[in-house]
Amino acid sequence: MNRVFFLVLLLVSALLPMATRGALDPAAPVALPPETVDARAIRAALAAQAAAWNRGDIGAYMAAGYWESDSLLFIGATGPTRGYTATLARYRQRYPDAARMGKLTFEVLEMRALSDTYYFVVGRWALKRAADAPSGSFTLLWAKKGGRWVIVADHSS
Repeated sequence: MNRVFFLVLLLVSALLPMATRGALDPAAPVALPPETVDARAIRAALAAQAAAWNRGDIGAYMAAGYWESDSLLFIGATGPTRGYTATLARYRQRYPDAARMGKLTFEVLEMRALSDTYYFVVGRWALKRAADAPSGSFTLLWAKKGGRWVIVADHSS
């Protein structure tokens, strides 16, 4: 029995430094879990939105990501807007031409699956325009509707 205990102790002593190397060495590479198919689909929708915006096509920007429903919720600097049609009208009023639209970029800071059909996404947006470069943050609630990921709630500031 003492011999078995001694061998186990020796084995653990030899393997422990290798097993904890990444945890103790902050410079050691950490393997992240692979991104899910759903997370990639959401990132692709955001990329399609940015591409549509940068072409000056607000209609395609909306269609690429937002839920076409009266239940869509958008919260911006002027408060809440409900519904796809009202949100589209708000964008068109606020950004009447390509100069006001500028060039849009998104940076996703956090993406969390809440369930098989909901994702929570936190990020930053930035516009580059001739006169200025506004930027801000967003939180998005994505839902899988009809096999497609769409934004059902957007709080951008």
